[in-house]
Amino acid sequence: MVYAVFAPLIFAIIIPFLSRIKHKVHTGWLILPVPLLIFIYFLQFVGSDFETARQTIDWIPSLNIALDFYLDGLSLLFALLISGIGTLVVLYSIYYLNKEEQLGHFYTYLYIFMSSMLGVVLSDNVFVLYTFWEFTSLSSFLLIGYWHYREKSRYGALKSMLITVLGGFSLLGGVILLTIETGTTSIRGMIEQADLIVNSDYFLFILIFLLLGAFTKSAQFPFHIWLPDAMEAPTPVSAYLHSATMVKAGIYLMARFSPIFSEVPLFFIILSIFGLVTLAWASYMAVRQTDLKGSLAFSTISQLGMIMAMLGFGTSYAVFAAVFHILNHATFKGSLFMVAGIVDHETGSRDIRKLGGLMTFMPISATLAIFGTFSMAGVPLPFLNGFYSKEMFFESALDLGGYSGAFIESLITAIPIIAVVGSIFTFVYSMYLFFGTFRGEYKESELPKKPHEAPFMMLVPPMLLVIGVMVIGLFPNMFNQALITHSADAVYGDEVAKDIKFWHGWDSPAFQMSLIVVAAGILLYLTKNKWHHIYRVIPGRFNFNRVYDWMVEKIESVSNRITTAYMTGSLRLYMILILTAIITITAGAILISDGFNFEVQDLAPITAPEVIVASIMAIAAIGTTVARNRIAAILILGVVGYGLAILFVMYSAPDLALTQLIIETVTVVLFLLCFYHLPNLTTNNNSIVHKGTNVLVSIGYGVLMLVIGVTAYNSRFADTISNFFMENTYELGGGHNAVNVILVDFRGIDTLFEVAVLFGAALGIFAMIKLRQDKGAK
Repeated sequence: MVYAVFAPLIFAIIIPFLSRIKHKVHTGWLILPVPLLIFIYFLQFVGSDFETARQTIDWIPSLNIALDFYLDGLSLLFALLISGIGTLVVLYSIYYLNKEEQLGHFYTYLYIFMSSMLGVVLSDNVFVLYTFWEFTSLSSFLLIGYWHYREKSRYGALKSMLITVLGGFSLLGGVILLTIETGTTSIRGMIEQADLIVNSDYFLFILIFLLLGAFTKSAQFPFHIWLPDAMEAPTPVSAYLHSATMVKAGIYLMARFSPIFSEVPLFFIILSIFGLVTLAWASYMAVRQTDLKGSLAFSTISQLGMIMAMLGFGTSYAVFAAVFHILNHATFKGSLFMVAGIVDHETGSRDIRKLGGLMTFMPISATLAIFGTFSMAGVPLPFLNGFYSKEMFFESALDLGGYSGAFIESLITAIPIIAVVGSIFTFVYSMYLFFGTFRGEYKESELPKKPHEAPFMMLVPPMLLVIGVMVIGLFPNMFNQALITHSADAVYGDEVAKDIKFWHGWDSPAFQMSLIVVAAGILLYLTKNKWHHIYRVIPGRFNFNRVYDWMVEKIESVSNRITTAYMTGSLRLYMILILTAIITITAGAILISDGFNFEVQDLAPITAPEVIVASIMAIAAIGTTVARNRIAAILILGVVGYGLAILFVMYSAPDLALTQLIIETVTVVLFLLCFYHLPNLTTNNNSIVHKGTNVLVSIGYGVLMLVIGVTAYNSRFADTISNFFMENTYELGGGHNAVNVILVDFRGIDTLFEVAVLFGAALGIFAMIKLRQDKGAK
């Protein structure tokens, strides 16, 4: 599993080099085997005899953080979707993206995202899951903003980043509280302590934090606004991120933690309400859209709301239906996004008002769209998988119980009604998508390009997904026993054995609800022009995007005013602010921790030579404040450094003295070289306030350093590590000089990075000198 998770990430490193030969062969062909092999690897686990698997690699043992990958039915389902649809997306992108595009960037971002999603669904350690979670936000930001020269792409990428990262921070807070309460970082370990979590004082915070993380990622109301703007990404990105993978990360999170919360009424209330509101509102708004991908974006939001609601219902049947619809939605929605991309690619437009009559020119695409849209609409046909899970949604909405209370009982009564209303609009926008695009009048003058069918290989990915729609529809129980049941078991926390049937009889309430949806949907679609003006009233001028834009604008405005107030270009002001902050924070910490502990009985006696050297250093330090010549100030300041080297000698630390001498000498020489050409030190402000502020900050900082130095000797919050170094310097480090062994062995990594920093600075200086020489030569 480790190789499966990190293989795309490893290839992401070498993709920029592979893209250099894109004029000879499309980069996509070179990397296509990676997700295909991953898909084949996970495919071997599918079967009625499936058993869980686990693989662990230590990462940060001191914090109980390990790369602990766990494969159960739920993670297997998602891994197959991520790798399988990822393979089709790469194949599709080969024909969608021109070789002149920045293919190296595109596939690098895509494979980082693929690796991150695999990490999310396979990680059992909550902090590893969170790490991958944030990588999905970062990589999706890069993918959405791939066409960065477009303002809308940048806007959509930033919006998705701000909203999903906000949810990510909330998720981090939730997993930290879970870890504190349970004493484990393992998700399975937390599920085993579900009673402890539910009865915890932090339970409400844990639940809200996790819900915020899931709602923002899976575009639940009112955080759904980022998804439609993310449609500015290339269509392969939309087909991958926004139908099958990223937007389902929040769904996965709720499914994974549902065994903990499933018996809690508050979990049922929140997920049911927000899920159903998302379903109804997004399906209603999808009918309003005129952009193909915009309508598909809202349809995705509505379908995610339906899945989230079923997870909230918490019954075994609802959980089974939710898992089944995750699979079904990925197939029909992935194919529809690809067909929408084909229409845009071959006609030059995604505006439904300009489209129409394309079935004559694009018969294969139209045929694929029929299966996708009708399956999404839940049309009762046995070869459409969407009908099965939508029927199960209705059945689970009708079979709720186990909770008491007037509000919950009212909610249970309202749930089937809201489910039907949302499904009616789902039917309407599905018909609008197909008939508005492929049927009706052909508007040749409205289209930038004469429409024609896409290349065959570009049609293969959506064709395979549509075949999946039909095969699942015709043989649902074949997938049930091999995959879906195992996934539902992992979510429900117990065995879930269900048979999937197409026909339940005319007297089935769920089937009657489906007939109502079809009848009302047909009526609303045919009379759409008569009632469409209702959007002027609801939502009217109100728009959640305006709320988001207003908030971002206000934050930027306030931040700009604050930054402008202190970013004046005055080095003196910057130093005052920095030192004042240090004084305030450090002194406050010392005061709160009762750190003012002055004890001098164990200190070594102070001799006259030490007093003389210290006095000279103090006089030199004061001298730098009154010197008016830069070179004189630097030389006087050097006295302080050399005086410190003398004190090191007096305290029997010759190695430190030599180090101090070298550093001081180099520093003085560099300062002299840098400041030689600058004018003498002058001040334009001799006011009492100006000088008084300087004196006050200087004295305050000096006193603080004195307090820290004196109290640090007696304030011990933990055992000193110096004893460990002294006892193990020779045995573990192989040397007698403790300081050298600490720098080279015990803190070797720190020293290595310090050298790396110096090396980087040297390269920067060399580059600037080289640039200046090149300009001089010209």
